[in-house]
Formats: sequence, C-alpha cells, structure tokens
Amino acid sequence: MKNPVRIAVTGAAGQIGYALLFRLAAGDFLGPDQPVRLQLLEVTPALKALQGVVMELADCAFTTLADVSTSDQAESAFKDADFAFLVGAKPRGPGMERSDLLLGNAEIFRVQGRALDEHAARGVRVIVVGNPANTNALITSRNAPGINPRQITAMTRLDHNRAVALLAARANAGAADVRRVCIWGNHSTTQYPDLHHATVSGRPALQQVDAAWYKDEYIPRVAKRGAEVIAARGASSAASAANAALEHMRDWVNGTRSGDWTSMGIPSDGSYGIPEGLVYSFPVTCHGGNYTPVAGLDVNAFSRERMDATRRELEEERDAVKQMFAG
Repeated sequence: MKNPVRIAVTGAAGQIGYALLFRLAAGDFLGPDQPVRLQLLEVTPALKALQGVVMELADCAFTTLADVSTSDQAESAFKDADFAFLVGAKPRGPGMERSDLLLGNAEIFRVQGRALDEHAARGVRVIVVGNPANTNALITSRNAPGINPRQITAMTRLDHNRAVALLAARANAGAADVRRVCIWGNHSTTQYPDLHHATVSGRPALQQVDAAWYKDEYIPRVAKRGAEVIAARGASSAASAANAALEHMRDWVNGTRSGDWTSMGIPSDGSYGIPEGLVYSFPVTCHGGNYTPVAGLDVNAFSRERMDATRRELEEERDAVKQMFAG
C-alpha cells in the first residue's frame, strides 16, 4: 500500500458530507490501493453527531481508511491536507436576502482560506461545494495568497450531471452516450447548460431534440433541478451532490474520458470574454492532474446572451463581498 493521502472535509456531519465520506473511505476517489486519512471539520454543536459518523466509518472496516480525525478548528482539519472538500456552508434561511447569504458565508470561507494557506500542503487541490459555490471559491482563493488560484475550484459537476441525465432521457439514450455537454457560469439559476457542441451516440444533440424543448424546458429545468428535488424529498440534494464532488476531483486527478469534457468552476484566464480571475464554470479537459479550459468553441448570439447574464451575476456577487478579500 502507498503512503496515506490526507483529505479534509468540512461540514462532515451534514447530509452531503455523510454521503461523501463513505465513498472516500472505500477508495471510490483515489482507488483501492491508496489509503486515505480523513480530516473532518464541523461546527462545535455538530461534533457529537460527527462522532457517530466516525463510529460508522470504523464499523465498515474499510481497508483504504488509514485514520480519521475530527475538529471544530480549520487549522487542525487542514493540516497538511492534499485535498479539501469544502462542503459546509451557512444555509439560506427564511427572509434572508441573497446578499445576506453571501456575506454570511464570506466570513466562513475567509477563515478557511487563511487556514488552507497556513496549514495545507502547497499542492492542495480544493473543491468548494457550499453555496454560493463560485463566489465562496473566489473568497477562499483571495484569502490564500500562497496557494495557486488554479488549485481552488467550485463545483458545477452536479449541474453538468443533471444536464447529461435530462438530455439522455429525452433522446432515449444512456448517460454514457452523451458527450460534450457543458455548464457556463454560476451555480445558480442563471447558469447556462449548453448543448450546441454536445452529441448523443455520436450525433449532434440539437438534431435530436426540438428547439422549443431545449430553450423553454431543458435550460430552466437543469438550473432549477435542485428545487425539484427538494419538492419531492423534502430535503436538498445530498447523494447526487456528494457524487458530483467526488467525480469533479477524480477527473481532476485521473483525467476526463477521451473525446469528452466536464464542467468546472475555475478562475477565468480571460477566455470567452470572461474577466480574468472570476470563478466561472467552463468546459474543461483534465490530464496529468491538471485541467485545461476547452478553447476555440463557437459562441453564437443565443449562447453569448446567456453567458453574459450569468457573468454579470457573478460580478455582482464578487463586488458584494470584495471587502472580504485579503490585502
């Protein structure tokens, strides 16, 4: 067996954390021959519940789980971490405006950014799951000046997976038959699920679905799928979100499949007219532990309008929390 890899998970006793931890411990992320040390972070009142999760992890007797530690201090949870899943975030409460949610979470991710900067491994790879994920990732990065901004990403893989699944169902195909779907922009209702480059069973997707369905049903349904899940089960997406976080990181490490790409919220390099540094979802390919935005895609007027709308929302979010940026 190899030396253990350290994986930090915040919000570890929550629903997404609970769904994620057992898969990390079982080797679904890094493989059956890579032991892991789970370093779990929770708020103080949830530490008792977290101990119950730790008991369950022990009772599974996973051969790839080398150790588990728990803490209510980010400095301890992020110590020498090679990977960090930032799942925990303040939920939106009754009567809370989006600006209140932004500022409430900004302080959480400012603290965690500083702790990552001071205590995590220099090569740490980070995914921010807690919403608003794109802007929380930006806050984290701006408070971790010693970590390359490219190492701190936001999750739009859940949106990507939803887009794949809904298209596959409409085209009477399997998810494996769908390629080159992408999510542009923010993990919010302004996101743009783009099918202009997608294929199903090797044929252009937009030749297999009607335009009215794509514009009027598919795009808003992908963006609002989370609300649909809440209405059905009485709680937010958990297992699907945990799966998406794991797949985001696994593709980042192991690479995307040949002939396909995925969607990741990453700091823009200025491509496609998106301001440099804004954490925006792009289609990316992964190889050798790195990701690369897909270059040179044609963007028609329909796409540009939607890409710009989600960009403007992200710029507004950035400007609302800029006082939380270090320096």
